[in-house]
Amino acid sequence: MRPHDVVPSPDPFAGSPATGPADPGSGAEAGGAVGVGQAEAALVEHYPHLVRIAYLVLPSSLGQGRRVLTAHAVVQRSLPRGDTEAAPAVPRARRPEDARDPGYGYVRDRVVRQAMEASLPLRRWALPRRSQFPPLLPHLWGMRVFPRSGGAGELVLDQRLAALSGPARAAYVLRGLEKLSDREVCEALARAGAADPAKALADAGGVPGGRRGPELLGSCEFDACSLQVRPTDLLRRRRHARAALMAAAALAVCGTLLLLPGGGQGGAGSVPHGRNAAVEAALDPGSLLRVPGTAWQSSARRDFSVWPARGPLTGDRALLRRALAAWAGPGGAVRVSATPGTPSGPPMGPPQLLFAGGVGLARVVVLYDGLRVVRYAETAGADGVALDFARTDGADAAVSGALVAGRSQAYVRYLTAPWVRGVAVRDLLAPDAKPRALRRDANGLTERLPSPAQERECRSWQALELTDGSRTTLVTDLGELTPAHLTYGPPNAPAGVMEATARATWARTACLLPGVRAHGVRSVNSWRYAQQRLPEANGTAAWVCTRAETWRGTGSRVLAHFQAPSARPGTPGAVVARAEDSPSCGVREPRVLAGVLWKSRAGQWYVLAAGSRQHASVTVLGDGVEGGATDNVVAVRAHEGARPGLNGRLADGSMVGSLR
Repeated sequence: MRPHDVVPSPDPFAGSPATGPADPGSGAEAGGAVGVGQAEAALVEHYPHLVRIAYLVLPSSLGQGRRVLTAHAVVQRSLPRGDTEAAPAVPRARRPEDARDPGYGYVRDRVVRQAMEASLPLRRWALPRRSQFPPLLPHLWGMRVFPRSGGAGELVLDQRLAALSGPARAAYVLRGLEKLSDREVCEALARAGAADPAKALADAGGVPGGRRGPELLGSCEFDACSLQVRPTDLLRRRRHARAALMAAAALAVCGTLLLLPGGGQGGAGSVPHGRNAAVEAALDPGSLLRVPGTAWQSSARRDFSVWPARGPLTGDRALLRRALAAWAGPGGAVRVSATPGTPSGPPMGPPQLLFAGGVGLARVVVLYDGLRVVRYAETAGADGVALDFARTDGADAAVSGALVAGRSQAYVRYLTAPWVRGVAVRDLLAPDAKPRALRRDANGLTERLPSPAQERECRSWQALELTDGSRTTLVTDLGELTPAHLTYGPPNAPAGVMEATARATWARTACLLPGVRAHGVRSVNSWRYAQQRLPEANGTAAWVCTRAETWRGTGSRVLAHFQAPSARPGTPGAVVARAEDSPSCGVREPRVLAGVLWKSRAGQWYVLAAGSRQHASVTVLGDGVEGGATDNVVAVRAHEGARPGLNGRLADGSMVGSLR
């Protein structure tokens, strides 16, 4: 491990990586039969290692919870129903004294095959395979499970593996985790049913990271057997339960009415129960609300309700009617997406028209109903029609300054508010560089610019700088209809990202934003809550807390990261703790405490910890490490792999734990 290496963990100290079987390269002997008992013994003995393989090969698009459960289901389904013949191609053991385990080789091949099949998309006219369905068992009702968090290296590796195909991920895992040679990897992929093992191996070889990449495969980030358990959204579960009871009652009433003579119809002149006057009025383009262009100048509020109707197609009644009809009842040809916690039902009355015009090759209509912003986009090509929903209730001037009007490949175009006077682009990874101006037309539609949400590697992070004459707001695209507002400072008084300290902190924070992408994020605040002089004159490090707030109020995400001295301004910090739905580092609880295991240039290990200024003392105790300080930072000598406990004492004498 190089000097200044850190070993982060949400505990906050990482344990030793999981180890695999004694000879992971050994497979079944040629022509040998593998019995059910032999396969079961191998599966039980190497179960954690097999689950790690399945978890790494599965696509990250499944989400952490489903990915964990699918990995366990894949391994448990890999037990054969009866004795079976082993594969004829046998990888040779690395050492003559290593005993071959045909049961392990057979089970591993079945695990890789099923994990690769689970990575395939469902096709309309093809029979789905069992591994492509969500697992019925194991399952925890009302609970979310996910592995312990690693550091920034694991996050980057997981993103790079997500960009590969299933066979390429399997090749990377077999070569890096199982230590198989290229020939053995191709043979294993062929046995698992890969169409082109050579191409998969070549794609896996193109993953950057050097020697550090395969080492990260043993991290706790990918250990699907050492799990954290959290409850799901309790309020949402309660609402869903009530909605299910109400739906059952309504179904019972409707069924009773249908059994009545005449099918439950009323007398002459009654309105059929399937019609709703409010919904019908909302489908009339002539009833759309259109705000005058100067309404925002005299209004007491600045949000989406004072956006005027803009765009060259605001008079196209046919286009507006199609947009309203798709909103009221999207058919199978309409691709619908909604940010978490956003209802996608029809409007309860005539919505407000914000924009109608061409954006690239698409014709776009943007509507607003007081709770949601809805974007309708239609193209003449194969993309068809898309309908996007985003929750925007309680918006203010800072978060209603721009909307995403369109996306094309790796680019994005924004529609700016009428009060925005200047638009510029700032690269967050270059804090000393000046922003460049961004052109926009008379309707507030900007030219296209690269979207950081679509980039696979964090080489730059383009954020939008909006100026309204009195202040400058920084927003960035996180893959949703509403860009996220970026701020810096203490949670109870966040400010803009204009000062040098704020830009320097965000330069090392921006590459961690993919961790909150597509999560319904309203704003992200980053706060350098402590600075620490490192032992042995190794420089000064910064402790930063980043909190992402959502539009729905729940589901906030908090990251504590350690920024060691670095020559590059854009080097991301190491994530040492993370939490979800935690009040830490927020307005309700504006404090945070985190620690990390760190190695100096001379090779000495230390436990470093820091709390916000509310902490009067910090104590480290356990696993052979003991120390403390009457301050909010502490450094204690330790040994590699140490996992001590961490506690802080506030000025009022109360004890608090670390972020987790």
